[in-house]
Formats: sequence, structure tokens, C-alpha cells
Amino acid sequence: MLNQTSVTEFLLLGVTDIQILQPVLFVIFLAIYIVSVAGNGVILMVVIPDPRLHSPMYFFLGNLSCLDICYSTVTLPKMLENFLSTHKAISFLGCISQLHFFHFLGSTEAMLLAVMAFDRFVAICKPLRYTLIMNHQVCTQMAVTIWIIGFFHALLHSVMTFRLNFCGSNHIHHFFCDVKPLLELACGNTDLNEWLLHSVTGTIAMGPFSLTLLSYFYIIIYLFFKARSCSTLRKALSTCASHFMVVVLFYAPVVFTYIRPASGSSVDQERIIAIMYSVVTPVLNPLIYTLRNKEVEGALRRMIRRRL
Repeated sequence: MLNQTSVTEFLLLGVTDIQILQPVLFVIFLAIYIVSVAGNGVILMVVIPDPRLHSPMYFFLGNLSCLDICYSTVTLPKMLENFLSTHKAISFLGCISQLHFFHFLGSTEAMLLAVMAFDRFVAICKPLRYTLIMNHQVCTQMAVTIWIIGFFHALLHSVMTFRLNFCGSNHIHHFFCDVKPLLELACGNTDLNEWLLHSVTGTIAMGPFSLTLLSYFYIIIYLFFKARSCSTLRKALSTCASHFMVVVLFYAPVVFTYIRPASGSSVDQERIIAIMYSVVTPVLNPLIYTLRNKEVEGALRRMIRRRL
């Protein structure tokens, strides 16, 4: 069935309709975007050329930084443009494309965080078999698999949304194109789309989240029974602390947005929560990893010395 929509473009109403705040928000979000791209870019520049960081943990960290650069680029440039524009339009195909890449990168990151938790589980609980289990081929296969799953998960939503008929209002009460705001504008039955959103996206979110919590549960149990000193326990837990902070920052708002019923939150709440996982999390990830990771700090200092 071909799309029969009469809408050719959508209007993104953005974060706020208070005009006096638009220039201020532009400066704030521009700074956030620059810090996000620069911070994650520095991690890539540090991890890729340094042989000491060519381990599974930093291989996945590089993937996370790449994802975060792309993830923030999907939404922030258009948001920044709309802060300075009176006509906050996005074409129909542009809207579907933004939706696709947002869910592609978001779901890939959700699965990547679970893989990173599994990597820490193997490193701490099975150290003698770590290099055998997490060899380069396995890490590459895991990374490619989650990128492919993320792409087809997003393709499902973009195709199903594209097939909907939009014949009424074209005002999206959000700062980017997402499935839930678009379903509110669709004419006709959207039960299948809503079921897919809650079941498939819910599985993509809750499945990796559950595996992540399970990995950390086993790590903590293992450490309490096997750690021979408090310093060993503290060192191992600090290794996981930065990753767990990223997990909480990412999953909490995602679960709130896609698992809770639509009637359970207001438009303003959903905008704020969307800013948390689409804007704030990508900029905090490099700060968390560099501030709490001595190896990354050391590699960064070596890189700076080489360039001076």
C-alpha cells in the first residue's frame, strides 16, 4: 500500500514557543553540540592510533563515541536552525529520514551498552579466558551485528510510519521527528504502529538493559566473594562505574519515553526527557570516560605531548 498523505512537510514546534528564549537556547545548544562532537572526536583520536588502547573495551568505546557524534548530529543541527528561523519546516521525506537515523543510532547504542557490560563481566569474572572469549574477530562480529539490528529496527519504524496517511495538522510538538508525535498526527488506525513501538522498541530497550543489569549483578557478586582485598574490589568497581553512569543516563529516559503509556506524560515532559537522552547523554559520555579513566587520560597526555 503506497503512502497517500496530503502533507508534504511538517512544522517542528521545538523546545519552546517563547521567542525571547530562542537566541539564548541557540547559544546553549550550539555549545553542547560543539562539546559533544569535540569530546567524542578526541576519544576517537586517542583510541584509534594508540596501540595500548587496542583492546575490546576501547574498541567498543570508539564505537560509542562514533555513535554519539552521529546521534547528536541527527537532531541538533536542525534544532539550531529552527531557533533562528521563523519557518521551522522539515520535508516529509526529511522527517522520515530523521526518524530512521534517530532510532537506528539510538537502538544501536542501547545494544552496544549491553555488549560493553558483557565485556566488563568477562574481564573481571573470567580474566584468564578474557583474550580468548573477547578476541578481535568476536568483538568485530558483535559490533557489526548490533549495527545491523539497529538499522533494521529503525527501518521497520520508518517504513510503517511512511505508510501512514497524514491529512490533518502538520504541527509536530517536538524538536525532532519521532514516532510518537507523528502517530498523533496520522489519520486512520495506528494500532499496529503503537504495538510495534511498545513491543519491538520496548524489547530493544529493556532487553539490553536487563542484560546490562545482569552483568553488573554477577560482577558485584563475584567481587564480593572473590576479591582478596578492599583495594582490588575498589579498583574493579571503579572500572565499571563510568560505564554504569552512562547506562543510567541513557536507559532511564528511554524507558520513560517508550515504555510508559502515552497518557502518562505531558508534551513538555517528553521534550525534556528527549533532551536528556538525545542531547545531554552524548556530551556527558566523553567527560565521564576521560575523567574516570586513567588509561584514556594517559593516552590523551601522550597525544598532546606528541603534537607539541
